[in-house]
Formats: sequence, C-alpha cells, structure tokens
Amino acid sequence: MIEAHSLLELVEREALAAGRALSALTDDRCEQALTHATQLLTAEHDEIRAANELDLEAAAGLDAGALDRLRLDDARLATIAAGLRATAALPPIERAVRTWRLANGLEVAERRIPIGVLGANFEARPSVALDIAAQVLRSGNAVVLRTGSAALRTVTLLVDRVLRPALEQSGADAAVVGLVRSPERAGAEALVSLPGAIPLVILRGSGPSTAALARRAAASGVRTLAHAEGGGVLYAHAAASPERLARIVRASLDRLGVCNRLNLALVDRAAPALAGTISGICAELGIAVNGDEAVPLGHEWASDPERVATITLRLVEDVNEALAIANGQTSGLAASIVTEDTVAAEYFLDGYRGTTALWNATTRFTDGYELLGMPETGINVDVFPGPRGPVSYQDLCLRQYRIVGDGSQSR
Repeated sequence: MIEAHSLLELVEREALAAGRALSALTDDRCEQALTHATQLLTAEHDEIRAANELDLEAAAGLDAGALDRLRLDDARLATIAAGLRATAALPPIERAVRTWRLANGLEVAERRIPIGVLGANFEARPSVALDIAAQVLRSGNAVVLRTGSAALRTVTLLVDRVLRPALEQSGADAAVVGLVRSPERAGAEALVSLPGAIPLVILRGSGPSTAALARRAAASGVRTLAHAEGGGVLYAHAAASPERLARIVRASLDRLGVCNRLNLALVDRAAPALAGTISGICAELGIAVNGDEAVPLGHEWASDPERVATITLRLVEDVNEALAIANGQTSGLAASIVTEDTVAAEYFLDGYRGTTALWNATTRFTDGYELLGMPETGINVDVFPGPRGPVSYQDLCLRQYRIVGDGSQSR
C-alpha cells in the first residue's frame, strides 16, 4: 500500500507532466490521435477483453449493477469506438465568441480558453476512461484519470495500449493523459486536493463516496463537475395512454445499474390502473416495487448494491404534487411526464427545474451521446450557472475577456 503523502506526490507528478505535454497537443493532432485510438481498440481487442475478464473475476462479489458497468463486451467496445470516431469528427472549439468596441475605443473580445489539467475519477466503468479522455483532449485540455481497484487493470490497458500510443502516433505527447496507477482510495483523495495542479475534477459515479470526494475537493479549493446522485422520475398523468406508458416503462428499465433509468414512478391517484400497468411491467422484468414509506422518495436504487432491481412507486394528487416531489425530493437529474394532455405536459415541462424534462420519452435519453452525438464527461446536476446536464467538450473551457486599447483610455 502506498502512503497517502506519496500518492499525493505521484498524482502531482502526473498532473505536472500532463500540463507540460499540452504544448504539443493541437486540434489536428487530437483528431488524428482519436482516429488512431479506434484502430488500436481493434488491434488490442483480445487483450482488452482478457484484462476485463480478469477484472470481472476479481470483482465477483460486487452487485449486479456494478458488474454490468464493469463489463466490456464486443458491443460496448464497438460503442466506445463509435464514440471516439464521433469525437474525432467534432469541430475544434471556436475560441472567439464575440467582439465589440466600447465608446472609449477599447476593443473587447470574449474568448474560450482551456482550463489546463483536469482530473477525472470514476469507479467500475472502464469505458468512461476513453469517453472522458477524448472529450477533455478535444477541448484542448490534459487529463489525469483515476479509477478504483475493480477496473484498474482494464483502464491501465486502455491508457497504455490505446490512448498513449495513439497520441504518440499523431505527434502529440503521450503524457497529456495521466493515470493514477494505484487502487487505494487515497489516490482519489489526492486527485481532488491539488488546486494548483488540477483545478477541476470530473467525478463520475453515484453515492456517498462521490459526494464525499466533492466535499473534500471544496475544502481543498478544487472545483468539481460532480455526478453524486442520479435517478429518473416518471410521472404517469391521469391522461396517459396505458400502452404508451408500458412502452416507456420498459424502455426506462433496459439497464438497472445506470443513473438515468426509472427510479421513481409517480401516478395520479385518479388513475390507479396506471400504477397497475407499471407494477405489471416491473413484475415481468423481475423488478421489485418499493412501498416502504420510510424510504426517501429520491433514494437511488441504481447505486444500492442489495436492491438494485427496485423502483419506488407513489400515488400523487395532481401535476403540482408530482412537480413538488420531482423538484424537492430527487436529485434533479431528469423527469418525464407521460400524458396525452398537451396542457398538462407543457405545465410539467415548464415547472420542472432538473437538467432534463421529457414528455412521452424515457429518462434514459438523458445522455450526452444520445442528445449531443458525443460521449459525455458526466451529467452535472448542480444548481449554478454553467454546464448542466450532459457535459461535453464545449463546456470544458473558461471564459476570458481580451481587451486592446491605445493607451488613451482611463476610468
């Protein structure tokens, strides 16, 4: 086991090396590197699958949701490759936003500039390593990745046999992607404790551990794009079509170990048969319906190892109560209304304050690749101006004002 102070030094060295490597990263080289990475994914396919199988065997004690996130099968490797190709094809960030001239003659330009070195912490989901790295590199930044013991073998292979060689082939410096090569929790704590070297850390995952890292980062002066909570809300309005509701419920529960799946179902008390529709679909899928009034309505079952195959179902009086619950007692990730009543739908969409409001659609579409055509670095549910919802490469910039005068201007 590496001592905490030594891990802090190791993480800082990775960050400093990544920062120095940025000078060799151009938009063209990044595009080439991501293209090369898709080719290396194919070339290293068998080794990646073998490493992932070893990770799965070692993590056999994890819950079904965690194992599902950890697994890299052929379909998921194909999805990763598609994401890399999509990111490579994205246009470079337009650094110049707008320009104007003040009455005193000053020329003012608003620009987007890179942040520098970002950190990224994620648990048992190795695909996130490439999703995040690709977006960060495309934004003109460097990254230091950190994952837990469950996925470290797979992630190390993805970094050392895919990402870094692809960067070298493109003429960039491979050190622009750093990696915390230790499974200890102290590695994650070090990542969020270096404001001078890593001013912003992306936190992917749900539950108390991610929330604790966000608090530690705040205490250290490090900003975070944190995804500490998830869970989709589905509100079945009295005017919902039972057939449409059934299709959406099924689509909302195609995967259980993800943050944007159906977590809380709210049903108008005036239409109790709709609750039966939801319960019936859950019974077919082997999903328990929670009726424990003591459990908080926003409890995220996707991150509960013992009861991941669970949703919560509650009756509500009307759309106002549904909105009050969705806004006040859940994470604010996403909420969907199912109804044939246009007025009720518009009222719900206008009243919901979370990151994604949907009508007759599953909350599973709260996803960067689905909505934006590119992988996301995470889904930010914080309530402050800036990137919210699925975060992409375009959000990983700082606003800067550039001002040019002639020396005659004064206040």
